[in-house]
Amino acid sequence: MKRVLRVRAETWPLKQPFTISRGTKTAAHVVVAEIAGDGYIGRGECVPYAHYGETVDGVIAAIEAQAGAIADGLDRNQLQAALPPGAARNALDCAFWDLEAKTSGQRVWELAALVEPAPVACAQTIGLDTPEAMGKAAEELKDWPLLKVKVDAWDVVRRVRAVQDNAPDARVVVDANEAWSMATLAVMSMELSDLGVEMIEQPLPAGDDGKLDGFISPVPLCADESCRKVDDLAALKARYQVVNIKLDKTGGLTGALELARAADDAGFDVMVGCMVGTSLSMAPATLLTGVATVVDLDGPLLMTRDRDFGLDYTDGLIHPPDAVLWG
Repeated sequence: MKRVLRVRAETWPLKQPFTISRGTKTAAHVVVAEIAGDGYIGRGECVPYAHYGETVDGVIAAIEAQAGAIADGLDRNQLQAALPPGAARNALDCAFWDLEAKTSGQRVWELAALVEPAPVACAQTIGLDTPEAMGKAAEELKDWPLLKVKVDAWDVVRRVRAVQDNAPDARVVVDANEAWSMATLAVMSMELSDLGVEMIEQPLPAGDDGKLDGFISPVPLCADESCRKVDDLAALKARYQVVNIKLDKTGGLTGALELARAADDAGFDVMVGCMVGTSLSMAPATLLTGVATVVDLDGPLLMTRDRDFGLDYTDGLIHPPDAVLWG
């Protein structure tokens, strides 16, 4: 029986506008790929990211271009060469994994020879806003074990203090989304260290990574936009201590597992992150939580509603997906 590919775009409204240093979004625009075969349907979701030159229409076109190859027997391993890393390959890769699990009667973690995922602490993100508004948001999350604070280059300390004052028991990481200069980083790393911040994510624009050579940060630095594939690691070694692995960057779970192993071998700590998507986007990434020092898979928590059989985030812990959702 030939496999049939179906692709669609979906829009999921957010509870409130979500702002980072690069802009604001009010909805998550995702693309879902479904591969039907052998009486089952495998699903994968991706989030096209304009910062990487992706659009919903362009990602759909890239996925649809593989329809004939999939019907003729293209498999997950061959997919890695058929498409470059990015959102389109992510949706297809995860759909292949899901279909393999369904047809084999095994979970994806078993197919990938991984340890069964367990509930782990998951960051919840506080979007960029005034210090007062961010403090109020933190108060509502005061029982959450880990908070990720979005900042730009202004009022950084006031914003972080407002969060800490209203959620004093939470661990805090900070994400600048490429908004800082080297001068800002030199000052902010000292101040945030004094506040007990555990990590600073992507402080400089990715193209400015060379400026980190020789800089010793008192707070571990995490590469996000600077790290998309295994080949990036060599240049990052003297500049960052952590790499953020997102399936929409690596082109799916297959690439993410490869990057996680290579990062571990190179001595990096691993953060598992996400774009803003539904639980179908997050589910494959939960297989990486066992190797991560920071887990940030909170996309569904930003939405007015999630998919049926969505992930469980009870007590600040993200739980592995039910097979009905994925894998």
